[in-house]
Amino acid sequence: MQGSTFKRSLLAVTLIAALGAGYAKLGGHAISPADALPAAAAAAPAPAPRSASALPDFTSIVERSGPAIVNISSTGPSKTAATIDPNDPMFEFFRRFGLPSPHGGAPARGMGSGFIVSAEGLILTNAHVVDGADEVTVKLTDKREFKAKVVGLDKLTDVAVLRINAGNLPVVRLGDPSRTRVGEWVVAIGSPFGFENSVTAGIVSAKSRSLASDSYVPFIQTDVAVNPGNSGGPLLNLDGEVIGINSQIYSRSGGYQGVSFAIPINVALNVQEQLLQHGKVRHGRLGVAIQEVSQSLAESFGLKSSAGALVSSVEKGSPAAAAGLEAGDIILKLNDTEIGRSSDLPPLVSAIKPGTQIKLQIWRKGATRELALSVGEIPTAKVAAERSGDADKSRLGLALRSLTPQERREVESPDGLLVESVSGPAARAGIRPGDVIVSVNGQPVRDVPQLRALLDKAGKKVALLIERENAKIFVPVELG
Repeated sequence: MQGSTFKRSLLAVTLIAALGAGYAKLGGHAISPADALPAAAAAAPAPAPRSASALPDFTSIVERSGPAIVNISSTGPSKTAATIDPNDPMFEFFRRFGLPSPHGGAPARGMGSGFIVSAEGLILTNAHVVDGADEVTVKLTDKREFKAKVVGLDKLTDVAVLRINAGNLPVVRLGDPSRTRVGEWVVAIGSPFGFENSVTAGIVSAKSRSLASDSYVPFIQTDVAVNPGNSGGPLLNLDGEVIGINSQIYSRSGGYQGVSFAIPINVALNVQEQLLQHGKVRHGRLGVAIQEVSQSLAESFGLKSSAGALVSSVEKGSPAAAAGLEAGDIILKLNDTEIGRSSDLPPLVSAIKPGTQIKLQIWRKGATRELALSVGEIPTAKVAAERSGDADKSRLGLALRSLTPQERREVESPDGLLVESVSGPAARAGIRPGDVIVSVNGQPVRDVPQLRALLDKAGKKVALLIERENAKIFVPVELG
């Protein structure tokens, strides 16, 4: 019995040894221990440790700021004309001047977003959200609705200030856009397509971006999803601070395509302060046309770098002309601020109070020099909705102002009043922004007080003589 057991054990040992030898000679080559160890180590690499950083958590930002974000809806005059029979004698009248039919459709409606900056009901939004509106309604996250008063708006920066009759409201925290870095996370809260308090996130794509349509705002560019209805809503950083107002998108389809722009909050606060204190916004002006300094231009002017803003022309009688600025000068600095690109200059000048003394460092004929200059004022600066011209809105619905010297040279009726915004009876009659009111019931008008006096004497209808594109026509208006 023990002999059989010994034989079986010996056979097992022999088989194991044979199998081991066969494995060692697999492929015709012997595998040494030295070769086997690295192979074994390579066959099971240790997993690389994952980064400790993770995507940011936006929930606390939304919980903190969400209650201070509002939905804004506005109604204004209809922008859609009813169809007129081409055989109607009035067809040519309306076709030539683009006037809406007296039987126009329903009032136009708009929607946007905003945010509360004062517990007493002060709200910031975009000017284009409420411009020309007859009625503005603000809806809070707790479902309360308020009729809002447009304290004022500034079309140049696209900022508007609203006020609602409420107290003890939640407010947002305001941040410093200058500390914002390209690549950092940001959050937008608003009402895209009417979906209230929708949250989207992305990163800052660029700073101080100048757009062709508006060079007076150093926009913050992001890839945050912004769509119609987001306008006027806040752009927040990871500290939950508002650093901008979502204003525009770059799109070929009308919807979000990965490029959106926000107005820096410091620009908006400057507008807010001026509207609250003075009822209007004043923007600084030099009176020059500028262009970018390319590398070839820099070399031709003898500059070592392509920084600065090249002056291509100087307006006669402007602050720049009075200071001795010439075409061909390159503006390198405004006070102590270097001008890296030509697009840096307009926002800097626009934010300066008219009448302020500044210094410009320029490059002229191979050398730098300094010029002292008193900043002027942009003549078409937009003023508050409660300006003197708006006193007629109760009956006529027009916001008017006097013509600038440049505008007087371009029209046949230099003593008329320029229409800035339209609502009510005038809008229903077809008056447009940009029209010039020449006379009321045959009486020439020179200023707003005179127009108001003529309207006080009028009955239920007046005949306005307007000038549009160098053509004049009488337009009947039924007064409200």
